[in-house]
Amino acid sequence: MDTQVDSAAEPPEAARLVFGDQLPLARRYAGLLATDGVVRGLLGPREAPRLWDRHLLNCAVVAELIPAGASVMDVGSGAGLPGIVLAIVRPDLEMTLVDSMIRRTDFLDEAVDTLGLAARVRVMRARAEERPGEPVDVVTARALAPLDRLAGWCLPLLVANGRVLALKGESAVEEVAAHRTAVRRLGGAEPVIRCCGEAVLDSPTTVVEIVKERTVPAMPQHEPKPAPGGSRARRPAPGSRGSARRGR
Repeated sequence: MDTQVDSAAEPPEAARLVFGDQLPLARRYAGLLATDGVVRGLLGPREAPRLWDRHLLNCAVVAELIPAGASVMDVGSGAGLPGIVLAIVRPDLEMTLVDSMIRRTDFLDEAVDTLGLAARVRVMRARAEERPGEPVDVVTARALAPLDRLAGWCLPLLVANGRVLALKGESAVEEVAAHRTAVRRLGGAEPVIRCCGEAVLDSPTTVVEIVKERTVPAMPQHEPKPAPGGSRARRPAPGSRGSARRGR
């Protein structure tokens, strides 16, 4: 564990350029990831020595796509990548970190408190499809889902002309080609591939940007189909076992 802390404590020169006077806070977060993040299974042990290049800087440079003073929701935030990183590098942002797993939201709550970010960063345990909170200017997601599913979850979370910023790797070009029609059907503009951090990173971050063009109405709830024989299926009587909701 000591090796992980030492590795996290020595940022590369690019980190000084990207984080500027926020670098001490970024170093504290790197230490949390290298210790508690690994112990709790939010990051693999092999990730600790490459936290800066593979994770922190990869996320931080996405800030160049986010307008000043924006409200941002990080969906599937996990250990806070990219949400906490963006909140560190951009103190002007109002950030909501959303994740459905309690062990992740517990870590996020503790990290936000430890880093002194509670005044402008909140943590919510929810699923993106539950549409948590008020609409925001920007939704971020990193390695969460294919682009069509991601658009279906994230576009409804945005204000008009808001944007989804999906951090992708080498699959970005293929995903855009495969899912552009679905994205348009879901209310998004043509997906655009952006490269962030080209001036400071050896491997710039690939982001698929989707602007919300219109709101797509939710699918209507259909009436239950008639039971075989032409009559409606009889509903269970109140209080009977058949009327209880099934758990997920």
